[in-house]
Amino acid sequence: MQIYKFNKTEFNGVNAKLLYEDKFSKEICLSMTKNSFMKEHFAPNPIKIHVLKGSVEFCVYNEKVILNELDMIALGSMVKHSLKANEDSIIRLSLSLNDTFSRVKEVLNK
Repeated sequence: MQIYKFNKTEFNGVNAKLLYEDKFSKEICLSMTKNSFMKEHFAPNPIKIHVLKGSVEFCVYNEKVILNELDMIALGSMVKHSLKANEDSIIRLSLSLNDTFSRVKEVLNK
């Protein structure tokens, strides 16, 4: 048995760390410093975004919602979205096995 810690992160812009992968999915820890953002992008497969700490402004099709601590949202494939941290935030990003961590890193480098 292994424990995966989402709180072992640094706050310096937007960072991503692959914590776990099995035959079904990938679990990624995103850390976002207050006022940092991820530009509009999409995932080729369904995703889940779960705010573990902090608060994030989440924009889908120009509709903005605030995701607070312990809120989660699920998106289908190819849904354009963006994120902005309202405060230092830790986010659990769940990807389909068919998606790649390298794609997430590319989004961060835009």
